[in-house]
Amino acid sequence: MKYIKLIILAVLFAGCKGGHKTSSLQTGGDTVAFKYATQISVVKYDGYTVATIKNPWKEGMTLHRYVLVPSDKDIPNHIPSGTIIRTPLKRAVMFTTVHCAMLMEFGRQDCISGVADLKYIKIPWIQNQVAKGKITDVGDGMSPVIEKIIDEHPDALFLSPFENSGGYGKLEDIDIPIVECADYMESSPLARAEWLRFYGMLFGCEQRADNLFQSVDTHYHQLKALAAKAKTKPTVLLDKVTGSVWYVPGGKSTIGQMIKDANGRYSWVDDEHSGSISLPFETVLERAGESEVWLFRYSSNHDITYDELTSEHHGYNQFAAYKNKNAYGCDVERSPFYEESPFHPERLLNDFIQVFHPEIEGLTPLRYYKKVSR
Repeated sequence: MKYIKLIILAVLFAGCKGGHKTSSLQTGGDTVAFKYATQISVVKYDGYTVATIKNPWKEGMTLHRYVLVPSDKDIPNHIPSGTIIRTPLKRAVMFTTVHCAMLMEFGRQDCISGVADLKYIKIPWIQNQVAKGKITDVGDGMSPVIEKIIDEHPDALFLSPFENSGGYGKLEDIDIPIVECADYMESSPLARAEWLRFYGMLFGCEQRADNLFQSVDTHYHQLKALAAKAKTKPTVLLDKVTGSVWYVPGGKSTIGQMIKDANGRYSWVDDEHSGSISLPFETVLERAGESEVWLFRYSSNHDITYDELTSEHHGYNQFAAYKNKNAYGCDVERSPFYEESPFHPERLLNDFIQVFHPEIEGLTPLRYYKKVSR
């Protein structure tokens, strides 16, 4: 349940349009071409850049507009309305582990001045820096310690928006730009990963971010083409019971699409949801009971076994993948699944292909999943 909470905490806040406001939107400028991302648009003007994030839950509406102005230049007199961000950012408070990992890959980890929900951040360097007092733990993501955030004098706060959350509370009143990380609402793995380019603009490493995304894009398509040559297409079951329900990724989710790209058959491929669907155990058993492969995530300090699975829920032994001992678990405590996979979908795709098509040669070893011991 704590990883369900992690997801909820990571996307709790939404709707803030705070920060410095200016005049109406300008025309002209050079539009930055995004190859996959649809929830963000960027236009570069002389002396500033405008980034507009769509509202994922209200078609045709804007979630937030940012005006990026280099810190070594004066703010132009006539710029569009939006939250002004002086770039490059030098100090930021991060509310999500994935964006912490992103900054480390950018080589901008020194920009992390504070973090929320430290217990969910499995990055040793950050844990060590907090222990040394070099990064501030600002507390729970749902109710951060505002005074600690103010004391850090951050240039921006990085939060993930959530539908109908009711706003950011006191964070809206402290006049610190809030960057709404809506990347997780993109409709494809590469669309989400392409947000690296926007974040690179914020931290003054645009070229590095562009190069990183290009590498991800190229590698992903190479793997997809490799999987397409496989002669088999195994049926796939995902995750397991949490509490009284089974959360399965929707057919339009990034995970659902990655199964397709790995040349697998997902039982909910025709579903139109981009998020998770909560279903009773019986529904999952009826629809996916004969799936050939079972992939699930869990949290533990040791490798899970089939006996442990049935001790969690006696009904698991009715699934074909359980009977045939073809289940794979991803221990999110001991693997960088949450930190890496959103912006490195090619690494997760590699795991999927290797599990679905073990006959394919040249793949890297499994990174996140491990076959459940007999």
